[in-house]
Amino acid sequence: MSVSSFDVLLCLLKPHITGIDTNMRPCISPEEKLFITLRYLGSGCKFVDLHYSYRLGISTIAEIIREVCHFIWVVLKDMCLPQPTKENWLKIAKDFHLRANFPNCIGAVDGKHVRIIKPYNSGSLCYNYKHFFSVILLGICDSDYKFIYIDVGSYGKDCDSTIFTNSTFYQKLMNNDLQIPEPKPISSTNPIPVPFVIVGDEAFGQTDKIMRPFGGSNLTKKKKIFNYRLSRARRHIECSFGILANKWQIFHRPINVNLDLVSCIIKTCCALHNYVRERDGYKFEDTLSIPGFEEVPNGFQRATRRGASYRDVFADYFTTEGQLSWQMSSIN
Repeated sequence: MSVSSFDVLLCLLKPHITGIDTNMRPCISPEEKLFITLRYLGSGCKFVDLHYSYRLGISTIAEIIREVCHFIWVVLKDMCLPQPTKENWLKIAKDFHLRANFPNCIGAVDGKHVRIIKPYNSGSLCYNYKHFFSVILLGICDSDYKFIYIDVGSYGKDCDSTIFTNSTFYQKLMNNDLQIPEPKPISSTNPIPVPFVIVGDEAFGQTDKIMRPFGGSNLTKKKKIFNYRLSRARRHIECSFGILANKWQIFHRPINVNLDLVSCIIKTCCALHNYVRERDGYKFEDTLSIPGFEEVPNGFQRATRRGASYRDVFADYFTTEGQLSWQMSSIN
């Protein structure tokens, strides 16, 4: 985060985190509160480390981090993760077509396990198939590595498809409440209108609004090309998680706080991710690895007939009018 970005963030937060001086002692300044919180999120250090560095009580530091994280989310939520309008969706689709060569794509979706220390009295709710405790971060991003939507706090035992179908975004998507543009043709030779879609992996059910790769190993050339082209679009969510985890190294270790604060920390980091990404860019090396995050297990959902037919339209387009010069060498 640049100095100018820090100053702007401080100005946004100052009215919310400024305390009141008393006759006993002056309050902790908002600058120091923000310093402590960003160091905690950015370095992954523990409360004890901050206790010795800033000479503040551990309970005081815990309250500072809880307060500042809450107000960062409140202030940045509508600024950095707004509800897209029709014009925003069209711009996202245009950028995906330009950068990933995938037309009518309005996002890439995936979920990751965030490691936590076992919460009290949680039983096996947060225990996942990788044999550690976690909560799940489900995210949808654009081609600029910024999150459009996040769902935080699902138990580690859940799978991607269950979390996604239970989310408010999915309900709005199915009810056409997201101002997504009307379907339009992707080919000049095929006049069939194709809906705008979100790309995901095998964990998500194939519908007319969600595109996933063809399953199986003995695939035809057309299906292999479709899977390759879909992976070019879907990699943006993997890179987004990589930038998030490398920038905010709290994700490099198990988070040892209460579950409600875990969710607040994750939401805060996602909002700060978009904030810093918009103002200061990113390092290319951060997109190459995702330290601290683990894949969420695949569920099983049948493809709808309508969704499968639209997937075939995309597959035909990628082998005819929309083919790339290097795609054949990439699947061999």
